[in-house]
Amino acid sequence: MPARQQLRQQVESHAGGCCEYCRMNQSLQGATFHIEHIMPQSQGGTDVLENLAWACPSCNLHKSDRTQAVDAETGVQVVLFHPRQHNWDEHFLWDEYAMMGRTSIGRATTMALDMNHIRRLQIRQAEERLGLFPPRDSTEIK
Repeated sequence: MPARQQLRQQVESHAGGCCEYCRMNQSLQGATFHIEHIMPQSQGGTDVLENLAWACPSCNLHKSDRTQAVDAETGVQVVLFHPRQHNWDEHFLWDEYAMMGRTSIGRATTMALDMNHIRRLQIRQAEERLGLFPPRDSTEIK
């Protein structure tokens, strides 16, 4: 198996088939999830496993090459959620189908990645009917 394909499988397996930002399950998506560089290549990020996350197209495109965003509550610029360094459950929680930030990192990431777009809320409702929402705790991810 080519090294790139093996790396892709490792990233997807680590994420359990869910976006590591919004926790959406890939099984209901029409598009394939992306390998996302947590630290963008444009800022020196590399293709090592510790810098790669499994991301839905929406999260990947909204994040783009950003590593920081403003927390609307405090007005302070903070780092975005880093799936390899931060614990999802410490920074986010569910309020029905909406993803809420518990911390400045969570709030800034939720806004920057448009986590509560109406389409995402509708997908979470569909996921619930199929037993995929709420997603399992991040502590269960390999």
